Amino acid sequence: MQAYPRWKLWLILIVLMVSAMGTLPNLTTPPSWWPSAVSQPMNLGLDLKGGIHLVIDVDVEKAVEHSVEEDVDAIRRVLRESKIRYRKLDAKGNTLTVLLKNVSDSSAAESLIEAALPGYDISSEQGKFTLTLSEIETKEIKKFAVEQSIEVIRNRIDALGTTEPVIVKQGERRILVQIPGYEDSARAKSMIGRTAQLEFKLVDEKGDLDKALAGQIPSGNVIVYGKAENRGGQMIRQPYLLKKRTELSGAEVSDARVSIDSQYNEYAVTLKFNNKGARKFDKLTTAHVGERFAIILEGVVQSAPVIRERIAGGSAQITGSFASQEARDLAIVLRAGALPAPVEVVEERSIGPSLGQDSIDQGMNSIIYGCIAVLLFMLLYYRMFGLVANVALIFNMLLIAAAMSMIGATLTLPGMAGIVLTIGMAVDANVLIFERIREEIRLGKTRLAAIDGGYDKALSTIVDANITTLIAAIVLFQFGSGPVKGFAITLSVGILASMFTAIMVTRAIVAHTVEKGASDKELSI
Repeated sequence: MQAYPRWKLWLILIVLMVSAMGTLPNLTTPPSWWPSAVSQPMNLGLDLKGGIHLVIDVDVEKAVEHSVEEDVDAIRRVLRESKIRYRKLDAKGNTLTVLLKNVSDSSAAESLIEAALPGYDISSEQGKFTLTLSEIETKEIKKFAVEQSIEVIRNRIDALGTTEPVIVKQGERRILVQIPGYEDSARAKSMIGRTAQLEFKLVDEKGDLDKALAGQIPSGNVIVYGKAENRGGQMIRQPYLLKKRTELSGAEVSDARVSIDSQYNEYAVTLKFNNKGARKFDKLTTAHVGERFAIILEGVVQSAPVIRERIAGGSAQITGSFASQEARDLAIVLRAGALPAPVEVVEERSIGPSLGQDSIDQGMNSIIYGCIAVLLFMLLYYRMFGLVANVALIFNMLLIAAAMSMIGATLTLPGMAGIVLTIGMAVDANVLIFERIREEIRLGKTRLAAIDGGYDKALSTIVDANITTLIAAIVLFQFGSGPVKGFAITLSVGILASMFTAIMVTRAIVAHTVEKGASDKELSI
């Protein structure tokens, strides 16, 4: 038998030491001087740690309506640039209506509209155009609304300080959200469900608010109410007559931070606009000095300050008697971005820590019982070589725990099932090797030659079998979600660990044990 390379022995010792260090945080709190790279315990999933399970429905029809409303500005711009006058420009559902003042402009207007909005089916009659959003475009908007909602929700949940949340699409319009270890379901639902639609609109100073409240709303205007205030024991909401056009929106906000309003000494949220938003805000405040503009959040006027002078700094402030937590949550949702459509929680479950602990206990028992059964079988059937395989199996379990902790993977109940499966698979390679060694002995080879031949002949089979299983695990991780990913992670880590221990660790132990013994001594296998 050839001498086992020293560099492999050193590699095994280093891996063993790092594995022990990486596993320790799962058993006890490491000392302060412990390296940060191996100081984090394994993350536990929702089924083990408890937490919140939500199913959210996205109102994709509202996303379509909002997209159509935004296209009104595109038509208004191209018509004005071409000096084509119109009587009516309105959006309802997935349809846009344009009524021109001069029928003679119909041909030119149709060409402009087709170029500006290629996703619409257009019908025209006597200077009137009806634009209907195409079915393909509608599906794309709905699909994008769900995908964008997932990203916005992910950003909001990450800001809560949680680890390893599960946020995946479920069906055509629903989103599954699982937040392990988080128990404040009311705050989570509030953070997730807020559309955070932020708009800046000019107040129509010349319009008659009383007539508008009576139903005579001028064309191009809209009534929006402020927050409810207690006045003389009654909750009253101040109405505002606003220009329908949105001058700025939350899309132009690059940052939002909690601040203190110096005038009233209350919590406020300071907004910072991106370059495009800063230019628009500068232009808005320059052109409308002395007028009021309303800051509208989720359809409610938060404030309507007077523009005293040009504001060129690209920042604004939202006030409204916020509590500290309310201001902080508002800043988070504004930084994360607005949802493209309203969402509704249609299913909610809270999993308590006690249920999670029961799952952990049952999962750990299955791992322990499975491990003991495998250890006993290997020891009884393969004797001394079975003991070597058992040492490698314990090393394998240590390596899995350390790797899961160090890469920040989340252990779920299916993940525990993956570990149990790995225990059985870990000895497969050893069984292949030991049976090859037995075959070599039956052929009359010496024990050292039999060991070398057994490992060499089994190597290709071990690699092929584990690589194909690893590919399947990677596919599960790539296309699976939630529990399936948890199973795939532990299976992948377990396969890599078992290959290392079977090919390198057991051979190192056998080499150290038998290479100095007599070449004709019978092997205990």
